[in-house]
Amino acid sequence: MKRSQYLIFWGLILFLFPTLWSGDLLFDKAEFGHRRQGLMARIPDGAAILLSAQPTTGYREFFQNNDFFYYSGVEIPNAILIIDGRRQESILFFTLSEPAARNEGISLDLVRKPQEVTGIERVLPLEQFPNYLSRLANQGYALYTSFKPEELPRECSQEKFNILYNNMILNPWDGRLTRELQFVGHLKQRFPQVEVKDCSSFIWEQRQIKSPAEIDLLRQVAKIGIEAHLEMMKATHVGVYEYELAATFEYICKKRGADLAYYVIISSDENHPYLHYYKHDRLLQDGDFLVVDAGPDFKYYDVDISASYPANGKFSPRQKEIYEAALAVERACLEVYRPGITCDQVREEVRGILTKKGYDLEKDLFKIRTMQGGCSHYVGMAVHDVGGSPRGPLQPGMVFACDIYAVFPAEKLGVRIEDTVVITERGCENLTKDLPRDISQIEAIMSKSKH
Repeated sequence: MKRSQYLIFWGLILFLFPTLWSGDLLFDKAEFGHRRQGLMARIPDGAAILLSAQPTTGYREFFQNNDFFYYSGVEIPNAILIIDGRRQESILFFTLSEPAARNEGISLDLVRKPQEVTGIERVLPLEQFPNYLSRLANQGYALYTSFKPEELPRECSQEKFNILYNNMILNPWDGRLTRELQFVGHLKQRFPQVEVKDCSSFIWEQRQIKSPAEIDLLRQVAKIGIEAHLEMMKATHVGVYEYELAATFEYICKKRGADLAYYVIISSDENHPYLHYYKHDRLLQDGDFLVVDAGPDFKYYDVDISASYPANGKFSPRQKEIYEAALAVERACLEVYRPGITCDQVREEVRGILTKKGYDLEKDLFKIRTMQGGCSHYVGMAVHDVGGSPRGPLQPGMVFACDIYAVFPAEKLGVRIEDTVVITERGCENLTKDLPRDISQIEAIMSKSKH
């Protein structure tokens, strides 16, 4: 099935049968089944083994890791999912008592009738996994698993691997492998005759293209993020601590049943060069200009939003100049995003639009790389979703950040305008378009909040 046909198919399913979605899974079980079939098509010589997240070690709620959830929708700790490309079936292994399930808020239906709830063809006790795996190895299967670290809340797989690689694996006083690489080592040691392969790239390719159900959920996440940003904007004024603004954003997210996709980033004054500054330790002064980068996580999906505005609610001439330039770049990007265009072509077309509008692209402002337009990082189950940045032609279903920013350290100024965008069949949809961006709108909102 072609990608466009796939999107149309699921759109019709959602439209005609809106009540199909089970209360026990985030999406209809057929959606998860289609994802598993997509992975099966990439591994015809073997089976993929996905490990679920482990129970938490402290007093924090359990969340499934993103890859396991992507293919199963199941929030059970210490489970294992086999996706068999040779037999075209999946097997879920878990052992969980009903009291333990209720303690974690897991549906008893999932424990009592897991095949019916999940659509997974076979469900077996976890204790049977070693023998089942031995049979696959003896039948000449290639064994696939992800060599990359699992993604948990506020984590991004590749970034997590880079940190662990440099600070744990290469650390002469540590030297441990990640859990995933230890599992790879165990497979090779126990089954030396078997080829063990990394399937992370296959998983990442699938996750880069969002289904209609995922996009619809991302619209819900965006609404929460927009409301939280608006309330934070209204709460901003001279004499407020940054930590108060961060608390406002988190409160709205929690009120709507969401959490933070990442810590709230607030840069002002001398902190503008530090694009992920999160200490929230400044008392806002008259003349401060804020860059606020914050997004919610809702039902395993994230959006990424950045906004910029003055602490006193009134743009100075210089603040207005850099802000309007960034906004012009972003709006030009949104004009040209479409299937088939590359990010390099986006930048060229953006420059053409800005030139026609009379902007002087020889000014230093437009020579900053991040003020030239293009595409930033994928967004989805992680705020920096798997696969990094779009490469090659854009495709329908790709969701990424349109992130335009510039920093002027000598002036203690910075600006950032960031929205989460999905490529459609004919262009793009700005999922976070309802956040006010015009200076007149921002000043009006901040003026009303002071009365």
